Amino acid sequence: MRKKKNQDTRFAACAPVLLSEPQAHKGRWQELTGGRPLHLEIGCGKGKFITETAVQNPDIYYVAVERVEGALLMAMEKAMRLELGNLRFISMDAAALAEVFAAGEAERIYLNFSDPWPPKKQWKRRLTHRNMLAVYERFLTPGGEIHMKTDNRGLFEFSLCELSQCGYVLYDVTFNLHSLDIPNITTEYEEQFAARGMPIYRCVARREMRGRLSE
Repeated sequence: MRKKKNQDTRFAACAPVLLSEPQAHKGRWQELTGGRPLHLEIGCGKGKFITETAVQNPDIYYVAVERVEGALLMAMEKAMRLELGNLRFISMDAAALAEVFAAGEAERIYLNFSDPWPPKKQWKRRLTHRNMLAVYERFLTPGGEIHMKTDNRGLFEFSLCELSQCGYVLYDVTFNLHSLDIPNITTEYEEQFAARGMPIYRCVARREMRGRLSE
């Protein structure tokens, strides 16, 4: 994504919703959440899903992670316009999230339309690879959940296998989400794919026991 016009000035204006030193909050997130549950979206893109979700659930505190500066800026500006007090943003690699959150500090993780990294030699970069699940285990509460949506069937089937093999119990598995009459906040990508008639895959994975997270 190209650098946005006046990006530096616009980033500065979004300082109230950007956590520039998130590691400082490790073990202390309740000071920000006020005791509310903390939900995390990894790869929030332009922020449609996370801002709408935060609006509908003021009793939950949300943290959105995004590395692409242009997308992050657009997401933060949405949050600023909506004056959301229960949503903050982090710009960092997801592999380092255990440096930001302590054990049991997050109750839910959203993985929406993550990069599928199709070549097999790059599968370890997938956000549902067991190496990443090991990272999440360090801060996800027992009974915590991972909610995943994707348009990529290969990634979805891979993720179902990784999650189940690492001690997660799968719920609400569907290979055609938009055929179901259930509440669903969409992402920008999701709307594009659905408009083309492409199926959307979704599952919920609950951390019921300690996973087997060896490589």
